Amino acid sequence: MMQARLKLGELARERGASLASLSRMLGRNTTYLQQYISKGSPRKLEEEDRRKLARYFGVAETELGASQEISYDANREWVDVPRLPVEASAGPGAAPEGDQPFDSFRFSQRWLREQGLEPGKLSAVRVVGDSMEPLLREGDDLLVDMAERPFRDGIYVLRLDENLLVKRVTSQGGGRFSLLSQNLSYPPLSVMAEDMQLLGRVVWKSGRL
Repeated sequence: MMQARLKLGELARERGASLASLSRMLGRNTTYLQQYISKGSPRKLEEEDRRKLARYFGVAETELGASQEISYDANREWVDVPRLPVEASAGPGAAPEGDQPFDSFRFSQRWLREQGLEPGKLSAVRVVGDSMEPLLREGDDLLVDMAERPFRDGIYVLRLDENLLVKRVTSQGGGRFSLLSQNLSYPPLSVMAEDMQLLGRVVWKSGRL
């Protein structure tokens, strides 16, 4: 159980999720997981709590203290990627509302492995605005890879001046980057690396035809 508590704390730090928000996700009081990790109370997680956390982080339930049989049964083929109630603006910018997942998309573990993606480093967000049309349209859902990787040009969700944007990001050299829209009505932006935060690379999209 000690190993499971340490693992949960490590996963929360890696994802940047507070123990209080995770406790609320489980329908518990805000100190529930803090008490579990620091004091071992409760001694082990309830089965449903453990399952929700495993799906949120994209890990096997065994890593959070389950028996091998339970883990295999619950995580045999699929990974639930959390959908966050934030919108990445393909426009002038949108302020994030929070990071509490409200739903999930289910992906094949095999497909994620084939794409070189780590389940615990993925989130899904929705596009608003038209600056990335026709590549990305308002209402499209994006799969965002938040794993730390060497930078390469691509489509990213990023934070700029407390707003979330989705843009094509290219390096100009010297620590300066271009933020490009697909819609030519929007001019490119030039920013220094320290003025923005790349949250993750967009690796997949879904949307209605």
